[in-house]
Parts: sequence; C-alpha cells; structure tokens
Amino acid sequence: MSADDLPSSGADAVAAAPGDDALPERAYWVAFHRVSYIGPARLRRLVESFGSLRAAWSAPVPELRRCLEQRALQELLRAREELDVAAIYQDIRSRGVSVTTPVDMSYPSLLAEIPAPPPVVYYRGELLETDRTAVAIVGTRRMTAYGREMTARIAGDLARAGVTIVSGLARGVDGVAHQAALDAGGRTLAVLGSGVDRIYPPEHRNLAQRITEQGAVLSDYLPDTPPDGVNFPPRNRIISGLSLGVVVIEAPDRSGALITVDFAADQGRDIFALPGQANAANSSGTNRLIRDGARLVRSADDILEDLQIHQTGRTDAIQQSLPLSDDDRRLLAVLTAMPQHIDDLAELCDGTVADISSRLMMLELQGLVRNAGAQHYARA
Repeated sequence: MSADDLPSSGADAVAAAPGDDALPERAYWVAFHRVSYIGPARLRRLVESFGSLRAAWSAPVPELRRCLEQRALQELLRAREELDVAAIYQDIRSRGVSVTTPVDMSYPSLLAEIPAPPPVVYYRGELLETDRTAVAIVGTRRMTAYGREMTARIAGDLARAGVTIVSGLARGVDGVAHQAALDAGGRTLAVLGSGVDRIYPPEHRNLAQRITEQGAVLSDYLPDTPPDGVNFPPRNRIISGLSLGVVVIEAPDRSGALITVDFAADQGRDIFALPGQANAANSSGTNRLIRDGARLVRSADDILEDLQIHQTGRTDAIQQSLPLSDDDRRLLAVLTAMPQHIDDLAELCDGTVADISSRLMMLELQGLVRNAGAQHYARA
C-alpha cells in the first residue's frame, strides 16, 4: 500500500479508537517502535513537527509527507490500519513490563545523552534517578579464577559505595558482577539482547528475578523477541550508555566486551581495564586497552577516585539543599529527558522567554538542567 492508494475521503486522517484519548503518550511510542524504517532520527522529526507521537499517529498524510520518506510513510500507513495501539500497550502492561521513552521522567538520564538514544526501553523492576551513578562491568564468558575473584571484589565494593552495576546478564563476568552487586545489597541493571520476557541464558532466570527486586532487567527489543546473535552487539551501546564508565575485567583480543568499549569511546565514557599476565590469552584484550590509554584498575577505589563519584555525591547534596522557587519547580516539572526548545518551555510555563532563560541558566549552574545546544534544554 502506498500513500496514494488511500481514497481521498478519510485518507488524510485516522479516527482515534474509543478510549485512545486515555492512553499515555508512551503507548504511541510503543506503536511507532513496531513500524519499520522509523528510527530515532525520524521519531525526533515527527515529535518536532507534530508535538507528540500521539498527534503524529493520526496526522493527515500530506503533513506526514513533509517529514517521512515514501517507504517509511508506507509502513506507517500500513501500521495504522493493522495495529491496535491500546491493545498492544495493555498487553505489555498486563505482563508486568514497564515502558519508558525519552519524553518520560523515568527514562535514564545518562542514556538520554548518547547519540540516538533508544526510543523505547522495556523493563521489569524499577529505574531510579540514583542509577545515574552507574558503572558497567563486562568481560569474557570464560573467565579465570583471578577474573572471578576480581569481578566479585570490584562489583561488590562499588555497590557498597552506592554505585549501580550495569552488565549484560551473560555467562561469566556479567553474571558474577550482577550477583556480587546483589550480595552487597546494591543495585544492578541487566541489559538483554532479547525481550525482557525471554531471559538468556536460561540458567540466569533466578538471577534475573533477583535483579528485578534490586534494580531492573531492561531491553530495547520488543518483549517477545528471542535471543539472537545479531542482537547482542547493539545492546552493548545501551550498557555503556547507562554508565559513567566501563570496566573490562578479562577479555581476549576478539571479545564482545571490546565492542562495548568502542561504544563507550564514542559516547565519551571512561574506560577502565584490569591488567593480567602478559602472556595470558584472557587478558590480551585488557592489556592492549591499557597500552592504548585505558585506565588501569586495581580496585574499586581506582574507579571511584577517577570518576569522582564521592565528590559527585557531595555536589548532589549541595544541589538538593538549595531552595527552589515555585516557578523553578514548575519549570523542572515540564522538563523531560528529551531536550525541548526554550520557546516551548516558555509556553508550557506561561512565562516569557527572557524569564525562562534566566531560570534555566541558574538551574543549569545547580546541575539540575542540561543545555543540549541550539536553545534546547533537558533535565539533568
């Protein structure tokens, strides 16, 4: 079906189904997530053009043509005929799966900062603002006794210091890192290369359940997506995107953990590596990272010091103690993880651009607002 195949009467808009007005905006993000050829860049264009994906879903075809190429438009028109937005969203929620998008307050703030953040994240458990203080721990599935001991020690000590541990729930280093964080009473996030209803490897199902009680299991794949080899490298960009830095425990020269390092470098994240014996195959990748400039890790203290995590905690306490006016609170309430233009913020707050600009500047100095450039601002 093409845009031109639709009859002129009724072709320019899609009537909302009963109850659609009660659906949250994220339900339409979930619906668009099922439309081929519409990724983060086109979604951003749609939001900028129509104000929301709810409006874009039922927008007239001529208006959609202005921001979608023919193939993407055809897929959207097909989806609008075939998909029941309410039923899809209710099915996901009935499974106990939560959804967050870049326009939600629950969307991880670090993840929102990376290029083309995932439009929809599905999760079980809870995402907290404190997860902004997070470190990823990755490494080989075939770790040595040395690797196991150091993974457990570093992950446990970081968790006790209030750091959220991020990893991929895989066998080896990932599983030990999650387990150590849980045993230390800390938080941990597991990023899957499958849907959150399809835990892989299967022997980690009990571990995944524990993680949902002290963190979250999450994925940008639809809940029923089975594990597939091609899914795992892309999910590594989310592991690094959720983290201030990435720690590689043991990794041979050809290791999936090194893919995470590449993403971390592109995202401006710090990279740490545990040294190993010069002739040890399991440490050839980590030793090369250190040679190329990664920070050598001996203990959790090295990571805490380099990332200035204790100092960040003191800064947060100072920021929280600063008094905020009612106008400041109203402005913070309308800010989201997705950057918004200052003109839109002024309209939402029923204020002038000059007043909003000065408030944004003060809130940015307090570390509560992020300037995304081109007069766009988001919550920090």
